[in-house]
Amino acid sequence: MVCYVNNSEHEVTDNQWLADLLATLGQTQTRGLAVAINDVVVPRAEWASRAVQPHDRLTLIRATQGG
Repeated sequence: MVCYVNNSEHEVTDNQWLADLLATLGQTQTRGLAVAINDVVVPRAEWASRAVQPHDRLTLIRATQGG
């Protein structure tokens, strides 16, 4: 199945958990990471139990220091 991560198409398995998808994408350092699915922020506590659905649009945002 296909989902979109920051507007790039990605193949994922059926019923793949968000936390597993993030690990697959190399996002193992989750501090400072925010994730929205279809423009709705997903709380970090739900990442392990939120399944990615076909054609979901994921937005990953990482906070950085600086100014």
